[in-house]
Amino acid sequence: MNVEKMEKVIPSVVEKLEKIKQTELASELSWCWVSFKNDSNPVGLIEKSGKALAAFAEAREKNAKAVAKKLVEDFEKALA
Repeated sequence: MNVEKMEKVIPSVVEKLEKIKQTELASELSWCWVSFKNDSNPVGLIEKSGKALAAFAEAREKNAKAVAKKLVEDFEKALA
């Protein structure tokens, strides 16, 4: 996981999750990010990030413009 890239992409990911009505996942991901910055334990962050990517994929199936492809790609690169 690239922490610098995650720091740049997490706010956009959380915002997009809220826009696609995934507010609970958005708040969980945000909490996991803050927790990760404090204790450097990525387990929860990786789990919630996977769920976020799945939510984005589902939203893109319904409407290709619901989630920008670049956002998904940037998020995947940050996680890699």
